[in-house]
Amino acid sequence: MDKTVRRYADFEEMKADEYRYWQSRPVHERIAAVSELTQEQYALKGAAPDVPRLQRTLVRFERAPR
Repeated sequence: MDKTVRRYADFEEMKADEYRYWQSRPVHERIAAVSELTQEQYALKGAAPDVPRLQRTLVRFERAPR
């Protein structure tokens, strides 16, 4: 884990660097980070982590043969 401390002159510079960092990470790592933050938020609110989530709808289209 990189434990580098950076100082920024302004907020916009910091946000741009943060954006570049997260864009450089693979998708699975970004999703894992979102999941971890979501679980921590539930813990802070005292809510159960097994609350219902949004349901995904899967639609499959078949192309007509050519």
